[in-house]
Amino acid sequence: MGWNEDAFLASLTAAAPNTVAAYRRDLADFVNWARGRDLLGPSDVDRRALRAYLVQVADRPSAPSTVARRVATLRRYFAWCTRSGRIGSDPSITLRAPSGPKRLPRVLHEDDLQDMFEPRSLPWSGRGEVESGQLAEQLDRARGLQDDAVLELLYGSGLRVSELCALGPENLDLPGARVTVWGKGAKQRTVPMGEPAVVALRRWLEDGRPRLVTSSTPPAALFVNRRGNRLTPRDVRRLLDRRSPEPTHPHALRHTFATHLLDGGADLRVVQELLGHQDLATTQIYTHVSRERLRRVYDDTHPRA
Repeated sequence: MGWNEDAFLASLTAAAPNTVAAYRRDLADFVNWARGRDLLGPSDVDRRALRAYLVQVADRPSAPSTVARRVATLRRYFAWCTRSGRIGSDPSITLRAPSGPKRLPRVLHEDDLQDMFEPRSLPWSGRGEVESGQLAEQLDRARGLQDDAVLELLYGSGLRVSELCALGPENLDLPGARVTVWGKGAKQRTVPMGEPAVVALRRWLEDGRPRLVTSSTPPAALFVNRRGNRLTPRDVRRLLDRRSPEPTHPHALRHTFATHLLDGGADLRVVQELLGHQDLATTQIYTHVSRERLRRVYDDTHPRA
């Protein structure tokens, strides 16, 4: 008897790497809890045990979204155990996550955006021999060009940070102002780019990237970090720490992209397609954000508000 965690995780072939990592952590937490109560495998678990575990999770300083994610992990795991014949019936089939208040996505203020996108790099000519100080300056300029291109894609095209980090030069169509990305569930979509993004990417490819790539850089990596490896989500967060006047998560740029489209009158289904959401209900949260913003503008500016 055993929990077969690795086999379960290996079955998640369509899940994004971040999703698999979350399932791994959540399942490990549950298995450790279960072993402490002499539950040696999924066949020892019943609905009462699952509810007892969730009560303990809820007693921790956990957000409702964390508890909901733990429920999703358990449901998927025990459904897999049932399908694969490891247990006779699924104890999680009627398990529900506790309802809690939903937080609206954070949308960046226009002043913060303007400050973040303030040009901070100069084109590198690439000519002649340079002193060490000049080389350091050129490397800083190259990193600045990459920062510009990353920010333009995150806000201008609404990419997830994982989608951005996975991009290769072949995913770009600069003449057509389009970028092709692989989203959740290995689904491909093509997203338009604005002119500022096209300009920033062209400058990065021509004047910046050649200065930062190394012999170990994967040819398919569009963006690279200081070691010449493919850019990671952590590198992008450090980028925002450098450029944003306030602590900002990369996903806030995606939230802002969607909300500004709806503020400008874009159709909800168009925004859904651009974001790569499978369910329209996921996109509808931005209509609430947009309405909240419009209400605040009205309250702050209308003399009769």
